[in-house]
Amino acid sequence: MSVTEALFRPLLAGDRSHPLITHYDDAAGTRVELSVATLANWAAKTANWLTEEFDVEPGTPVAVDLPAHWQTAGVLLGAWWCGANVVTSGGEVALTTVDAAKPAGAWAVVSLDPMGMGLRGSPPDGALDYISESRMFGDDFFPLQEVPDTTPALGSLTVAEVVQAARAKAVTGRVLSTMEWVLPDGVVSGLLSVLAGKGSLVQVSNPSKVDAHLESERATLLTAP
Repeated sequence: MSVTEALFRPLLAGDRSHPLITHYDDAAGTRVELSVATLANWAAKTANWLTEEFDVEPGTPVAVDLPAHWQTAGVLLGAWWCGANVVTSGGEVALTTVDAAKPAGAWAVVSLDPMGMGLRGSPPDGALDYISESRMFGDDFFPLQEVPDTTPALGSLTVAEVVQAARAKAVTGRVLSTMEWVLPDGVVSGLLSVLAGKGSLVQVSNPSKVDAHLESERATLLTAP
């Protein structure tokens, strides 16, 4: 069972309209809220895209070099859903910001647009626009292969180890975090712990109004263990 199936799919059995990730960017003055269903849609599109376009299968390394953002959540859950091993570099496919250096292998740039739009201009030479490419794929994902618990999922950590670590740090309720999702600990503490606890995450980038967000979102502050 993949990380996504173990920690995220159980949420689909509940209220799919429930807010799961609310993302603020205080520098840009934006707020975007994603329900369980919407995040599942992005994850499925990503998994289908990676499987059909790049033959990603259990254990295939996929590099993710992105900040904490709602689009990053869709990338990570989609990669895990098809069994990818999420790494910091050296993946057969790499997903980065537009200003990153060109990696080896296939390369896709993630716009991080608050409304989910693709790049406003052409992608860098040799890169694909992740949003424009992945949005063409199906809204549901049906794995072609079982993902064994021993499959590498997050660097040197296996699926079983990632799931165990997330459940050990599980948090409930509505929590606010300014943690970056640095691999592996930041992803486990800042994202997967919330999914494991069936909580709701308010993620703030470029934080300058944390106290105001805590009050308006009726959240508690999530701190790294």
